[in-house]
Amino acid sequence: MTIISTKELNIYFEKSAYKTNGPLLYIGGTGGDLRNKPNQLHSPLSEAFEVLSYDQRGLGQTSKPIGDYSMQQYADDAADLLDELSIEAIPVMGVSFGGMVAQELVKRHPSRVSKLVLACTSSGGAGGSSYPLDELEDLSEDEKLELSIKINDLRITDNWIEESTEAWSSIKDNAKTRLAHKPDSKNLHKQLIARKGHNTYESLSSIAVPVFLLGGKYDGIAPVENMEAMHSQITDSKLEFYEGGHLFLIQDKRAFKDIVNWLLHN
Repeated sequence: MTIISTKELNIYFEKSAYKTNGPLLYIGGTGGDLRNKPNQLHSPLSEAFEVLSYDQRGLGQTSKPIGDYSMQQYADDAADLLDELSIEAIPVMGVSFGGMVAQELVKRHPSRVSKLVLACTSSGGAGGSSYPLDELEDLSEDEKLELSIKINDLRITDNWIEESTEAWSSIKDNAKTRLAHKPDSKNLHKQLIARKGHNTYESLSSIAVPVFLLGGKYDGIAPVENMEAMHSQITDSKLEFYEGGHLFLIQDKRAFKDIVNWLLHN
């Protein structure tokens, strides 16, 4: 267990084994908690890179400051962590909400990001926002789980559920296992409100590093058109879509291979 003290927080931080290809900063999604396994530190990324990751403010084992949170604070937290690790610049991968944080990071601290991978995320503003997850907060736990699964993958319709009861039950069980450590509702709410105000669309055109954009063909949280809008704004960007929904990184084995290849050879 590693706690790194920054100007603002005590940040819970983990890294995978050292690799000669160097480090990669991975910024996770909504409600992320490194106690939930397997996670990014157990992904194919860790076979090629020394993956650095952390629990964001209000989540997991990181400090939970009082008051509202902002996207700017989330980005500054990442920059402060790099300061404490004595890292000037690093490839960054942001997934879902983590992709929003990564966009803010490259906007506010452009010199800290050498390459950028953005997966299943949105820019907000004219580029479109990701699904408003704050609208799920008042649902029961069962309702929240079922709707979350449906918007994660638009192939999961009511008709599909009726015809695939065993598969549906297995999907729900797997989702519960992945979320064994849930954030408390108060701090999750702060994250969702910050997420709701996310808008980097106009600043995307100023990104001066290579960007790899990846999305799931059936993602109802960060839909295809949002990823395409980001691609149109970022000059040096590549866009690929994969078989799957919001969890396409798990569903399509090509995705991680393509990320590693792009980071190593771009």
